[in-house]
Amino acid sequence: MGKLYICGTPIGNLEDVSIRLLKTLRKVDFIVCEDTRRTIKLLNHYKIKKPLISYHEHSKKEKEDYILGLLMEGNEIALVSDAGMPGISDPGENLVKRAIDAEIPVEVIPGPTAAVSALAVSGIDASSFVFVGFLPNKKGKRREEILKLKEEKRTMVFYESPHRLIETLKDMQEIWGEDRRIAVARELTKVYEEVIRASLKEAVSYFELNPPKGEFTLVIEGDKTEKEASLEEILREVKELIESGINRNEAFKIKAREYKLRKSDLYKSFIEKYDM
Repeated sequence: MGKLYICGTPIGNLEDVSIRLLKTLRKVDFIVCEDTRRTIKLLNHYKIKKPLISYHEHSKKEKEDYILGLLMEGNEIALVSDAGMPGISDPGENLVKRAIDAEIPVEVIPGPTAAVSALAVSGIDASSFVFVGFLPNKKGKRREEILKLKEEKRTMVFYESPHRLIETLKDMQEIWGEDRRIAVARELTKVYEEVIRASLKEAVSYFELNPPKGEFTLVIEGDKTEKEASLEEILREVKELIESGINRNEAFKIKAREYKLRKSDLYKSFIEKYDM
């Protein structure tokens, strides 16, 4: 039995590699990649020569079967994406799942990720966030997803292409309001890296004057609208969280933070009402 290595590769700057990544790429038997033309640049830069296997979103099941067969025969394989961590908004996700199902050892080699890098440089609350990835291509579906996220309290991270960026920002502005804070990170770690920190309205205006180019990661603050509810309603919501399987202490913490209450006060009221 071989081993599958999930390898995080640079998202732009080829110097953003770890010693462990280079050691792994040099020792494996094959490297599975999205675009051989992209991966060969990294390998050439570090004078690494290995057989490459193309695997992308349009690859058929037979290609996955072939790769799994190589692993079953005892080969060690590195899985890389064009940039960043394979499996995150990336076709490699299914290959990893199949390898796990086949009980093939899987090991991760950590590396750069655009989502976390953008979050770190955004200046927006990073204590709790949700990674959404790419929104649907079709306008109706995209607006539907944005509407579902209208009351999301956590910071949200999206990926977006340049040709859809302005439309997506306008949809967010219309549905979430023009004052919602956003950081638009473009071409992270590359020569033309840029981070625009603004409101949704200001971001739309900026990119209407400066046509989007490159790869974009959007970091958007969560809904800051204060939710109003009676104590009775809040206690019921806490009970529903607990009954859904969430740890009791975590349920009190979630609702205390959501309604800006003291957790101890909420706990006392809950015990008095439900005697649990």
